[in-house]
Amino acid sequence: LPQTATPLTFADAAEQHLDDVFGYLLYLTRDRTLAEDLASETFEKALRKWSRFDPRRGSARTWLLALARSTALDWFRAESRRHRREQAAAQPEAQEADFVEGLSPGLQSALASLSAGEREVLALRIVIELDGDQTARVLGISPTAVSTRLSRALTKLEEKVRNDDLR
Repeated sequence: LPQTATPLTFADAAEQHLDDVFGYLLYLTRDRTLAEDLASETFEKALRKWSRFDPRRGSARTWLLALARSTALDWFRAESRRHRREQAAAQPEAQEADFVEGLSPGLQSALASLSAGEREVLALRIVIELDGDQTARVLGISPTAVSTRLSRALTKLEEKVRNDDLR
């Protein structure tokens, strides 16, 4: 009896091509953390779509790299939209509004110095008290990106408040 080839499992494909997918995404983004996030998202999509993979149409490597490209392009488009929203929100009339009533002028000034994205993550995580995963879903970014953005925003706030106190 002729032996038939064992079908490639998702786990095998992921293990064989993880470095290729990550390397490609690193090249596209030039950001190791972002490439890791996008690779994770790529393999998550690939797992959901694995039943549709047809080895007669191409290799698993090519299929995974096409998914990685699609994932990266989606991220770049979303980032572009986010950037446009932030620029629109940074108009002078938006800057003048109080963020939260009862804050000191120094804290108001420090908050105004943050980008719209940083203020947005602060509002969702601290004011509205969403957790990291919920905030990530609202913003359309990864939980890691939420944590990073929150950490940077808090660091900037602390530095601005400290510098204002030294004056």
